[in-house]
Amino acid sequence: MFVLELTYTAPVERVDELLEAHVAWLDGLYEEGVFIASGRKNPRDGGVILAVGDDRARIEEIAAADPFTVGGVCEYRITEFIATKTAPGLAPYRRQLPS
Repeated sequence: MFVLELTYTAPVERVDELLEAHVAWLDGLYEEGVFIASGRKNPRDGGVILAVGDDRARIEEIAAADPFTVGGVCEYRITEFIATKTAPGLAPYRRQLPS
């Protein structure tokens, strides 16, 4: 599992210009089953996305294709972690630690 933390590098007005394309990009990745949660940070200086997958390179490619990235209004920090404990609804994403 991955935590994708977006930090805006441009004024929010420029971010808002790309928001519709960003939401369409998000929707496609929800449909693919890659994203399981997302939202704005508070205060509004970026956002957070929870993504599932085993391939960090693929997640990096996905982040690079975000209209916010392409438009130069945000930077990503990607953190990979092993979800060993989850709420019941997230049980399908639970993993065992490697031995």
